[in-house]
Amino acid sequence: MSAQSSIQWFEDFVGVAYRYYDLRMNIVPLLMEKKQSVSLWHDTIHWWLDPSIKVRFVEISDDYWFIMGSDSQRPDTNMSFFKVLHKSENYERFKKGHDGEAYLRLGIYANKSLGDVKKNALCTCGHEAVDHDEGDNDVCLYNKCDCKGFSSFQVTLLKRKKTITDIKFLEEKDVKDDPLAWNCLNRNKYSK
Repeated sequence: MSAQSSIQWFEDFVGVAYRYYDLRMNIVPLLMEKKQSVSLWHDTIHWWLDPSIKVRFVEISDDYWFIMGSDSQRPDTNMSFFKVLHKSENYERFKKGHDGEAYLRLGIYANKSLGDVKKNALCTCGHEAVDHDEGDNDVCLYNKCDCKGFSSFQVTLLKRKKTITDIKFLEEKDVKDDPLAWNCLNRNKYSK
């Protein structure tokens, strides 16, 4: 990434999922629409050279900055990604178990209502769909649950993937020594 100041930053994605059950762990930026994710892969990520893909996690208090970028065979369509996210159990699990490499995939995040799921699907309250009353605004029927309506989500992973071998976890004080992380925070945090 030679022209650090000309990086186009993309943050219009929902979050990042981590998947553990492949040969390598997966880092999955999540988008809301399949068309957008397919287009983003085709126009940008497809052209990234695997050995040049960099992912940085900059930890600041209870949050972290997810930062990802790469050299591209088509610099005119290249962009880097960032999102400020809250630390989670899945993030901590990825941090401990990635072993220096991961697959990059894109995913589609879709909200699901009671009518969209099977009876054994879990609500965000932890109870199954069958435990919600379809006639009463989908409220949870458990007495000790204050869930006012069934809410769930589905993540669908795209098949294409890239291999990432340059993964670093940084504290904010260390950002100045990493060009990708420094450029991201300088442009998207410090300049606001």
